[in-house]
Amino acid sequence: MFDTLSDRLAATFKNLRGKGRLSEADIDATAREIRIALLEADVALPVVRAFIKQIKERAAGAEVSQALNPAQQVIKIVNEELVSILGGETRRLRFAKTAPTVIMLAGLQGAGKTTLAGKLGLWLKGQGHSPLLVACDLQRPNAVNQLSVVAERAGVGVYAPQPGNGVGDPVQVAKDSIEFARTKQYDVVIVDTAGRLGIDQELMRQAADIRDAVSPDEVLFVVDAMIGQDAVNTAEAFRDGVGFDGVVLSKLDGDARGGAALSIAQVTGRQIMFASNGEKLDDFDAFHPDRMASRILGMGDMLTLIEKAEQTFSQQEAEKMASKLASSKGKDFTLDDFLAQMEQVRKMGSISKLLGMMPGMGQIKDQINNLDERDVDRTAAIIKSMTPAERHEPTIINGSRRARIAKGSGVEVSAVKNLVERFFEARKMMSRMAQGGGMPGMPGMPGMGGGVGKQKKKQKQAKGKRKSGNPMKRKQEEQEAAARREAANQAGSALGLPGAQPGKDFELPDEFKKFMG
Repeated sequence: MFDTLSDRLAATFKNLRGKGRLSEADIDATAREIRIALLEADVALPVVRAFIKQIKERAAGAEVSQALNPAQQVIKIVNEELVSILGGETRRLRFAKTAPTVIMLAGLQGAGKTTLAGKLGLWLKGQGHSPLLVACDLQRPNAVNQLSVVAERAGVGVYAPQPGNGVGDPVQVAKDSIEFARTKQYDVVIVDTAGRLGIDQELMRQAADIRDAVSPDEVLFVVDAMIGQDAVNTAEAFRDGVGFDGVVLSKLDGDARGGAALSIAQVTGRQIMFASNGEKLDDFDAFHPDRMASRILGMGDMLTLIEKAEQTFSQQEAEKMASKLASSKGKDFTLDDFLAQMEQVRKMGSISKLLGMMPGMGQIKDQINNLDERDVDRTAAIIKSMTPAERHEPTIINGSRRARIAKGSGVEVSAVKNLVERFFEARKMMSRMAQGGGMPGMPGMPGMGGGVGKQKKKQKQAKGKRKSGNPMKRKQEEQEAAARREAANQAGSALGLPGAQPGKDFELPDEFKKFMG
């Protein structure tokens, strides 16, 4: 959604790089380009004016004029101001002191409230809560049935005593659901209300009646991020007519201009709390203004990537894989392990989305967007077409075996050959990293703290080191050196690594010991 805005801002900042000092004309030109970029992204005009005014004031100040790198300082200012208009700090859900916590969803028809109720329920379930979805949209055809299906897919409870399709009193259903939740031990109640094609008095009255009946702890306004400035107008009407505590953006994965997301928090004074960025139930997360600003500026979102990895990978499995890779040339790491790791990555979500969270990936955006997600499935099919012996020891895969595997997985023989070759290369690289290649104090890649050149230099320095002329002191130095060599040998053996050779003063660094647990 923010691709166009990101590209325009990146081009603007590129013009600033290399300048040791920014003139007033440079600042004006930059502000003008940013203004055009925001207006093209459909950001509300009052928000753009306030944003540009703040940037120009700060860019003309001492923090830029006295900076060693003015261009980076301007980017920092733009990033901070983007965070500000997106809401500042992350807003968390408020939970009731006495269960159940009641969350009411409001918004126009078609904004995605019913699906979002399921996404929020699944997200809360993952946080250790027991949510209940309440069907109070009794107007739209099949809305009650849809909520029941979504609740079943999310694995959460549903309260739908009325059939809907114009039958039943939504206010009474909402009121009864609170007692039902207390009886069945649900600690969060999510009330899905009816919407309309546009703002009208009936919609406002019904939403206000449900609000008064259940006294919700949070009223969340669900807004379609693809409808542009009209989303801001609708949000203002709801704020004045019913009132809401936070905003949820749906359809953030669309290709429309994302101006509504950049405008709504500033205009309404209510923060964006959640964002839905896909059709799957797990394509939903808390909205972090700082992380979104970082994505817009092409700086990635490593914190979200790390959180996804922590949710998917267990510490025990990670340690097990690390020990296999630390074995002799990583030979204990098999294609079965490779398949398991690949399936874990798939659980984190779309590969292209994961790559998009990494810093600097905006430069290869087209390649990432053209990634074929089915390549992972083809790779899995090839590995699953192998026998257990072939997965354990891929070196036995000859021409006839490749032909059989290719036939079983529906690919070309060359695809099987390429996969095996890539596996060996990847295993060698990961094993080298696990055994110390590129880590501080270890022999490995130059520039990573342990290059061959550095090792030779250290050995040369050690050879030329003079011994003490005092016999007692010299004997003490020799004993200390022998103790260090013995400790290094014991550490290497304990980790399943080759011990240090006699005569080589080799010791595992603390970083590597921590890495291996």
